[in-house]
Amino acid sequence: MVIWLQLSFCLLIIGFAGYYLSRYGDIIAEKTGMSASWVGLILLATATSLPELVTGISAVTVANAPNIAVGDILGSTVFNLAILVILDVLYQRETLYSRAAQGHILSAALGALLIAFAGFSLLLDHAGMSPTLGHVGLYTPLIVLVYITAMRSIHRYEQRTLDAYTEASAERYPQATLRQAVTGYVLAAMAVIAAGSWLPFVAKDISELMGWGQSFIGTLLVAAVTSAPEVAVTISALRIGALDMAIANLLGSNLFDILILAVDDLFYTKAPLLASVDTSHAITAFTAVMMSALVTVGFIFRPRQRAVLKLTWISLGLLLFYILNTWIHYQHG
Repeated sequence: MVIWLQLSFCLLIIGFAGYYLSRYGDIIAEKTGMSASWVGLILLATATSLPELVTGISAVTVANAPNIAVGDILGSTVFNLAILVILDVLYQRETLYSRAAQGHILSAALGALLIAFAGFSLLLDHAGMSPTLGHVGLYTPLIVLVYITAMRSIHRYEQRTLDAYTEASAERYPQATLRQAVTGYVLAAMAVIAAGSWLPFVAKDISELMGWGQSFIGTLLVAAVTSAPEVAVTISALRIGALDMAIANLLGSNLFDILILAVDDLFYTKAPLLASVDTSHAITAFTAVMMSALVTVGFIFRPRQRAVLKLTWISLGLLLFYILNTWIHYQHG
């Protein structure tokens, strides 16, 4: 019971602090004039994905739990896409996909490309066919290169969406100053860093207590906890009518999560990270690819009718993929 309470405590801290982290990050971007720039996009992406970054570094260094790190990253990509199901239910005016901007197709497609490359690299590593640069896999610099290219491309498509969102945020927080925003951002970041550093140890204890594999724990429990900021920010954006920003937050976080995989590989000094983890993570990676492809179909086809439980057939498919991935990892771990 104590261990599960510790997990719940981490969830509360990351969810609460993560919301304010994104809020203050957006205010900083607005006050400094970075809202419609490349830097503004990076600031927001870093804010929502900071728990995965801190948890991953802690897992591969102090906790020595690479499976939890990789499971958290790839599991978060699946979880972020599953949040679209919640978004589809909450958005009552029309269907989510009939109102979303066409520019999200680019984000979803590039996300699928990066995630697929991660899964491909993992299988190559286990087959002994992946070249290395010391203890770092060759895929790490390639991930960084593709990420930079992808973000530059997405910025051109999402500029109007970011402008609209920051304008709404400025009206919502008219009394906020830059100094207050910076102070709040730093305090929230410290809270997320503390909880994120503690989380891998809690996850290892749960793994040993329940007899569950670390891959299962990382993919499901840790990924759900570290994705709390994405849930908070997405729902908050929807409440102020910024549907496209809510979607862009989730798809952009998936891109940044794969970049975190490269960062974790740099910190894991024993061997290439993907060569040191279970091959079951490839299942999660390719599940995320299939979910991204389904989301892309939704943005192109733009279904206007809801099928079952107030869900479009796109969201129903996303939910089924998430359940299938959960069941497979439960059976495996």
